Amino acid sequence: MGKLPSKVPMKCAVFGGGGFIGSAICDRLLEGGHSVRIFERPKVQPYRAFDRGEDVEWMEGDMLSEGDLKRCLQDMDAVFHLVSTTLPKSSNEDPIYDVESNLVGSLRLLETMVAQKVGRIIFISSGGTVYGTPEYLPLDEKHPTNPIVSYGITKLAIEKYLRLYRDLHDIKPVILRVSNPFGSKQRVESAQGAVTAFIQKALRKEPIEIWGDGSVTRDYLHVSDVAEAFFKALDYQGDELIFNISSGRGTNLNELVDIISNSVGQQVERVHLPGRDFDIPSNILCNKLASKELEWVPEVSMEQGIRRTIQELQEERR
Repeated sequence: MGKLPSKVPMKCAVFGGGGFIGSAICDRLLEGGHSVRIFERPKVQPYRAFDRGEDVEWMEGDMLSEGDLKRCLQDMDAVFHLVSTTLPKSSNEDPIYDVESNLVGSLRLLETMVAQKVGRIIFISSGGTVYGTPEYLPLDEKHPTNPIVSYGITKLAIEKYLRLYRDLHDIKPVILRVSNPFGSKQRVESAQGAVTAFIQKALRKEPIEIWGDGSVTRDYLHVSDVAEAFFKALDYQGDELIFNISSGRGTNLNELVDIISNSVGQQVERVHLPGRDFDIPSNILCNKLASKELEWVPEVSMEQGIRRTIQELQEERR
């Protein structure tokens, strides 16, 4: 499936556009002919130098500031909401902060969208946390949502408010429940992303720490496929609201280390640590609805994505 340009060029405000997933989405939007206004926290540096021909603007601000939001949304056609101040593993330590920063910030964003007459929002939700412990696999969008971490509860609450603002103010939301993205720009220092963290350990010839016996299974997806899903969601005119964005297949931690070992061409030492209570044994998402409605399918296999990530990390180290 080729990367075609968008049907109608739009002015897009991308909140969190300088991050791991956000930067991939912004690059895809620019490639597709859209103009992009990236909203980031103060002192976050642009992730690359932009060409003169690229219609991109970098803006610093605070999502809890009504003035900053108003400034960012002026003359925009669509919003990409990718911001989260918490991580799944740490969100239960301070759920009040999780709600105050993420849920309240999202409501301020929606209120500003109403005032600025911005009628479209694409929101990144969490396929790894909103469902909770699976009742069946693969998880489809109709699966019960019983999160066991505050991060998932907050994501789910934002989803509900997006539905409410659709009904009250005719804002069109598209909610993408993304599985476990990986790629070279992932922030491993913040404990995000087993794939990239494991690869970096392997490249440094350090042992890889595995929590439990290595049977924990996740649905991993290369970040370029995530970006393509968001690009397609911008043009979506159908009636569906929520989509799983995933590879549709599970890889356990032992299999993941095997793939990395084969890709770097050397055996990687493993250290097994006690399992963690918040680790759901298996999480695999069904992506058939996204395939049907968004005409999106993942194109990068696990092996291809790992090889690409290794190559990019090696180039960065040179």
